[in-house]
Amino acid sequence: MNRPPSLHSPTFSPLYRQIKELILRNLESGEWGPGDPIPSESELAGRFGVSQGTVRKAIDEMAAENLLLRQQGKGTFVATHKDPGSAFRFLRLLPNDGALQVSRSVPLECWRAKAGPDVARTLAIESGAPITIVRRLLKLDDQPVVFDEIYLPSELFPDLSLEVLGLGESLYGLFESRYGICMVRADERLRAVAADRVSSELLQLAEGSPLLLVERVTFTYGNKPVEWRRGFYSTRNHHYRNELG
Repeated sequence: MNRPPSLHSPTFSPLYRQIKELILRNLESGEWGPGDPIPSESELAGRFGVSQGTVRKAIDEMAAENLLLRQQGKGTFVATHKDPGSAFRFLRLLPNDGALQVSRSVPLECWRAKAGPDVARTLAIESGAPITIVRRLLKLDDQPVVFDEIYLPSELFPDLSLEVLGLGESLYGLFESRYGICMVRADERLRAVAADRVSSELLQLAEGSPLLLVERVTFTYGNKPVEWRRGFYSTRNHHYRNELG
């Protein structure tokens, strides 16, 4: 039976947070994989030796962070990027008219390189370590909206290629199903830039048009960075939305 740390431990945190960390360890170890149901609150309470209310509070927080998904009458499941409802979990670009849109990833290039200082620092790998660089276009309702340049540690994505990228899954769904890499959170920085020749051609805009540059570092369990991407967003018919509070 897993036991939370002692209340007298120097690493003491609220009990429900300790239970959350234990559940996260189970997710990281693969005991419960993406899309799998987790044990009931009463089962987890018995397993960890705490009250059912403590477990519920831990699960509530994980559900709010999109790590778990509650389904009324069915139970609680590990979040998965293969769920169609997750398509916009990490994409905050919405159409100005509010209409629901179908997304499609169009891979353009995929090649191997060696990590320079910036990539190595961001991905917490050695400078010169092998990386895979992907360029892709994201279309919403067949309209090009985002041009992404993505940097990945090759060690985690050993056979990634244009052929693999063209299998039809969402990018994060592919990372999850083929490589066992679950993207659980992301940090983003935004700034305005002008479209250069390449991005203007791909996004079908005039060169010099305003774009939103979104730099994202994505993490898997254990707060491990596994992706750095630079996305050039066309805001001609879309806007970036983030809810605060």
